[in-house]
Amino acid sequence: MTTAYERLRDRNAVHIWRGWAPDALAPGDTDLLSEAERHKVRRLPNPAAVRYAAAHAALRRVLSHYLAVPPREVVLGRRPCPRCAHPRHGRPRIEWPPTGLEFNLSRSGPHWLLAVVAGHRVGVDLEGDRSLDVDGASELVMSAPELAHVCSRPDESARTRAFFRCWTRKEAVVKAIGVGIVTDLRAVDVQACQDGPVLVDHTEPNSPDTWLVQDLPMADGLFAALAREAGAAAGPVEIHRYEELVPSMETGVLVA
Repeated sequence: MTTAYERLRDRNAVHIWRGWAPDALAPGDTDLLSEAERHKVRRLPNPAAVRYAAAHAALRRVLSHYLAVPPREVVLGRRPCPRCAHPRHGRPRIEWPPTGLEFNLSRSGPHWLLAVVAGHRVGVDLEGDRSLDVDGASELVMSAPELAHVCSRPDESARTRAFFRCWTRKEAVVKAIGVGIVTDLRAVDVQACQDGPVLVDHTEPNSPDTWLVQDLPMADGLFAALAREAGAAAGPVEIHRYEELVPSMETGVLVA
């Protein structure tokens, strides 16, 4: 029988999982978190604590679907930063069980997105529409062509949409690399005037130089983008809802 991981790998697919954090934690959610994550939950105010814990518990449940182990046995960590080699700055990784699975999680308010792939890097970013000084923010993070594109939009709503298209694409790239927004985002030109997918060039140590970036369809008020290695064969992007997974009471492993 072909496993979920093998189906993902053999199609060079990217699976995007969408979820929503409830108002209260589900039974057992905090039991799935690491000690560091539980400590963070204790320091956060509600509802931020509930949203953080729910998303990170769901992350382990989704990963267990591909890893074929109970969610509580999934151990997460980080790869070294590609710039400074610090062990806490890099991309998230699965430390156990041994696997070629890669993932990236993004949260915005109660919403979360998780990208899962086999054998190559991936980044995803999710943003909610919010009050923002678009002109001021754009000058800080946009390349000259991107800034011209945002400023050319006919009204404030269109400029906001253009800004978040740029921002989520940039964030997806730097998250896939593992350097975050310490990067000068003005140097990451994501060709916002094109619908995509687009090829984005950006050089960092020990990282691919070219990324395939595309917008993800979201409900009104949400913006999202995906970045993956351009050198990998680009298979399909499949979007799933977290509710598609149901727990197996016998094993604790999630099955679709």
